[in-house]
Amino acid sequence: MAIVINAEGLILGRLCTHVAKKIRNGDEVVILNAEKAVISGRREQLQQFYLHRRHRASSQSKAKGPKYPRTPDRILKRTVRGMIEYRKPWGKAAYRRLKVYIGVPKEFKDVKAETIETAKKPHLDKYVLLGEITNYLGAKEV
Repeated sequence: MAIVINAEGLILGRLCTHVAKKIRNGDEVVILNAEKAVISGRREQLQQFYLHRRHRASSQSKAKGPKYPRTPDRILKRTVRGMIEYRKPWGKAAYRRLKVYIGVPKEFKDVKAETIETAKKPHLDKYVLLGEITNYLGAKEV
């Protein structure tokens, strides 16, 4: 049975380190509500950071890389990918054990999703939801 985690109100980096450790150890992990994950920092600074990353990825030919995602589920998955050795065989196998969804799909409506206490957002003055960043990058409304 897969570990189901609700990303609502969890800090992106802390969530991803926890998930990376789980999938490296052989557990299957499903993350729900990816668009409600939190990134700490000033809105303008984070928007420019992700926009620069997006432009760098598409500054040359679209067919060549690097390709950088603009939807919340893909950005979260890409963040976890940066924390594992995804080019090695065990890293590829671990990366396949991760599933990320926007919202809650039908098959997970009745499943009790757990949360990670160490990744919860403390009282932050400056934070942005991952869904807001992706809307700024040009993704469809989530």
